[in-house]
Amino acid sequence: MTTPLDELRAGWPVVVACFATAIFGWGFGLYGQSVLVAGLQARRGWSAFLVSSASTFYYLVGAGLIMLAPRLIARLGPRRVILGGAAILGLGATVTANATVPPIMFAGSLLMAAGWAATSTTAIATTLALWFDARRGLAISLALNGASASGFTVAPLLVALQQALGLDRAVPLVAVGLFAVLVPLVLWGTSRPRRDGVRASRISSAGQGGLRDARFWRIALPFALALMAQVALLVHLVALLLPRIGTGGAGLGVGLVSFMALAGRLGLGTVVDRLDLRRVSAVSFTIQAASVGLMIALPASPWAQIAGCIGFGLSVGNVITLPSLLVQREFPPAQFGAVVGRTTAVGQVAYAFAPAIAGLVHDVAGGYTPVLVLCAALQLAAAVSVLSRRR
Repeated sequence: MTTPLDELRAGWPVVVACFATAIFGWGFGLYGQSVLVAGLQARRGWSAFLVSSASTFYYLVGAGLIMLAPRLIARLGPRRVILGGAAILGLGATVTANATVPPIMFAGSLLMAAGWAATSTTAIATTLALWFDARRGLAISLALNGASASGFTVAPLLVALQQALGLDRAVPLVAVGLFAVLVPLVLWGTSRPRRDGVRASRISSAGQGGLRDARFWRIALPFALALMAQVALLVHLVALLLPRIGTGGAGLGVGLVSFMALAGRLGLGTVVDRLDLRRVSAVSFTIQAASVGLMIALPASPWAQIAGCIGFGLSVGNVITLPSLLVQREFPPAQFGAVVGRTTAVGQVAYAFAPAIAGLVHDVAGGYTPVLVLCAALQLAAAVSVLSRRR
């Protein structure tokens, strides 16, 4: 009989491989987006709306492709999907960074969407499901810490190299370097799947839990609301903090959000398999709402803004991790990959529009306080809805 300790001993190489995958995926697919948007605006003189439209296009296409990841992993195996996806993501980022006309920028975004689908949450969770049962929560939490790590590693590296070499050279240089590290880690980590091919196919297959299943929406809806608030605040965080606490404070605030996301996910990951996940989710959303409330209540206090960033960041990573763990608890193993894919896709469609909505609210209201109120309201709505249970 396999024990949780045996799982960890046999599966830790794939956790390392998925950690590296998350660094690559989020480094270009999420945090790298802000670098590409700013770089193309500065270099080409394109409008913010035009460049942001390419990002929205990327997220929306990626939302549809994400649902294919479990089936591809079942058919081709995790190493082909992950490495192929990383190569396409890096190529797409390079094409985007070197775009001279808008159609090339959108073509690069299309490639990035395909690569993101094969290197983000659904692909990582489905891969880890081939090795882990009892300790899957810890494994996913550890692996997805790579997403947080990319926020204070890949993104600053891209910014620094962009200033030194230009966007067109910085992006391919970082992509090739990270891919060279990723390849041996994935080949090593996925060399011996713990499950046989039949079981892997069942875990990654489509199944029930479709868009008409109320159980699915009891997971997808609250996390879509939470992700809308989270992405809206993260995208506008620098612009929000600059007039309140200056350049240094804004940089510190963004760094603390990324660091606390890693710490929060790592801390929860050690005990999450023994907790009520819906209550944990509600507490996470409420902490974020309270942190935003502090920033609203004391806009002139630097300490309140920094404390708000710390509290908000504490749950950023867990909002990404918890949906997969809820799916594991509430759906049969054969439906895991398919339901995780659909949940991730719904969340991505929702947060694709979040930055634009937040920008519109800011422009109409003339400031960021109403944006913060909206984010807090979304988080509280998510906390209430996630506690809904099937009778």
